[in-house]
Amino acid sequence: MNTTELTNSFKKIFETTSAPRIFFAPGRINLIGEHTDYNGGNVFPAAISFGTYALAAKRNDQKFCFYSLNFPETGIIECNLSDLSYKVDDEWANFPKGMIGYLKNAGVDIETGIDILFYGNIPNGAGLSSSASIEMATGVLVENLYQHPINRIELIKIGQKLENEYIGVNSGIMDQFAIGKGRKDAAILLNCQTLNYEYVPVNLQDYCILIINSNKRRTLAGSKYNDRRSECESALSDLQKELTIKSLGDLTPEEFESHKQLINSPIHRKRAKHAVYENARTLEAQKKLNRHDLVAFGKLMNDSHTSLKDDYEVTGRELDTIVEAAWEHKDVIGARMTGAGFGGCAIALVKRDQVDNVTHHMNTIYRTKIGYDATFYTAMICEGAREITEGI
Repeated sequence: MNTTELTNSFKKIFETTSAPRIFFAPGRINLIGEHTDYNGGNVFPAAISFGTYALAAKRNDQKFCFYSLNFPETGIIECNLSDLSYKVDDEWANFPKGMIGYLKNAGVDIETGIDILFYGNIPNGAGLSSSASIEMATGVLVENLYQHPINRIELIKIGQKLENEYIGVNSGIMDQFAIGKGRKDAAILLNCQTLNYEYVPVNLQDYCILIINSNKRRTLAGSKYNDRRSECESALSDLQKELTIKSLGDLTPEEFESHKQLINSPIHRKRAKHAVYENARTLEAQKKLNRHDLVAFGKLMNDSHTSLKDDYEVTGRELDTIVEAAWEHKDVIGARMTGAGFGGCAIALVKRDQVDNVTHHMNTIYRTKIGYDATFYTAMICEGAREITEGI
């Protein structure tokens, strides 16, 4: 949908002749650095051209009215400024409602309500962070409508706090950070503990980023995620008997290799190996991209997937099938799963003029082995959450 169509929908749904202001917050992919965030390492996300549009206009009363073109069956969901508490029946609207409440508590002078129309083109269930996209779209909408500039890092922290406390999901800060601080044609090398970050150019040249949704729901991701965290914590505890380190991310691969015998469990040793080596890959990726060496970066993506498969064991049959099919094609220079694993998405660097051939090749193999189709999207790396005035 374009901005004209969205504006017309807004006027029809909220029965107004006033034109709304339009805001956009992207989704995100993580180029490399998987399961490193809670191990004290770096992640390497980028904001993408899929995202959430939020059209908004202030009201004269204290009522908030939310409508999503993605969930028309829920109709307009209403709440009042005096009660922004979580309600199960409000479903998806808890994300913007909670964000408004947290911003109010943070000192934003919110005196009137808002009509907000949401439209998202992030593939549903793909693991590209639609919830954080809604949060950050709401955040920039509030700061602009109420003319109350908010430090972007603070806005990002509020988004994470909302997820953790209000929604009840123990997620890290990467999603909100990538969406809030994204930059066109750049990835962010981010340490999730310190929030130290650096923009790294992603000069794709003749290539594009292909996002592949395995269309397998990540049914195991939650429970296995908790298992991996505890396995890494146990490995760290073993290492701390002799090493003064705060996290696995403090170790170089060389230091890990010379002390790995301290980890009692062979399984925990494998988990720690992934965390340490994957963190090293993020730092190496920074060097390669600064030199515009896409081929070398692609190899790091491949190594990342292999480590996630063999040492961290979070890929699963579907993601392995789609990534290995990508590796077979001469016009792919790198591919890996992205996200928590056990379903969700993979990404690949594909020759721009060969995308159709590559997707046909990959999907033929995937359908034969898995029994259903994958879904493919090409994405550009774009700016973070912002107000937009034209075009989609």
